[in-house]
Amino acid sequence: MNQSSPPGPTLARWLTGARIGRLPVRSAEHPPPALSFEFMPPKTDAMEVQLWHCIDRLAPLAPRFVSVTYGAGGTTQARTHATVSRIVTDTRLTPAAHLTCVGAPRGEIDEIAHRYWEAGVRHIVALRGDVPGGGAYVPHPDGYAYASDLVAGLARLHPFEISVAAYPDIHPTASNPLADLDNLKRKLDAGATRAITNYFFESDTYLRFLDLCLAAGITAPIVPGILPVTNFAQAKRFSELSGVVLPAWLAHMFEGIDEDPELRRMIAAIVAAEQVRLLQANGIDEFHIYTLNRPELTCALAHILGVRPQQAA
Repeated sequence: MNQSSPPGPTLARWLTGARIGRLPVRSAEHPPPALSFEFMPPKTDAMEVQLWHCIDRLAPLAPRFVSVTYGAGGTTQARTHATVSRIVTDTRLTPAAHLTCVGAPRGEIDEIAHRYWEAGVRHIVALRGDVPGGGAYVPHPDGYAYASDLVAGLARLHPFEISVAAYPDIHPTASNPLADLDNLKRKLDAGATRAITNYFFESDTYLRFLDLCLAAGITAPIVPGILPVTNFAQAKRFSELSGVVLPAWLAHMFEGIDEDPELRRMIAAIVAAEQVRLLQANGIDEFHIYTLNRPELTCALAHILGVRPQQAA
């Protein structure tokens, strides 16, 4: 190329594009990040077998904690409690029970919290919760109106460790990003110790959200939630309900491979690995992985991040 010629399109992109620092390798300066996992309570006997296969497979990775979700309106309350109680008695894992305030009086929620405490559960993920059927949210007249009220109530009952939800793509019912951020701050000020984000697909979305949190005076950990995607149609449905932006590049990744599960798993691993490694390169040292009760991709991500199975004591 003539030295005086302007750079071509590719070279121009190289010269002006964003530079990404070297990805960290495991060392004394860059230890593996902390991980936590989310499980769903089983709805059938077959799903219970799958859940415990997942728990058994992931337990050797020694996660910081494992959370168990709650159905809309508390529809899986009994199964969530049974799963969490069994984790306490049958494993070395630290469980975090999801608890919502939608559609229930305060006394009922307090009783559930007392039962968790008596069962040895010391960590609660406190959420407002979704209305069954997707209707508009109306606080129960005798209940905790919002998640911040639930957090304050739990803190009065017992010295729980309390996690709450955060939304890098903005909660679908929030009036604007600042209102959503104010709500997060109220939950943390009420006594929560960390926030776990809803999943997202653009690393910059989370990093910009982190900047906004810091500017708002939020200093509690904001743990990124990671959802490895193998079923794009399912991820699309989840995203439409929860307000997550589904990027066009992700749709393109899964285009035309509905009948090829192995290729979908490979692409899911590549996409999730790139996401966590970029976040790790930006100093993020803790991740919460939504397992959907399928352990393989979570194991792959843990391995990429340098987390290895621990020998039983």
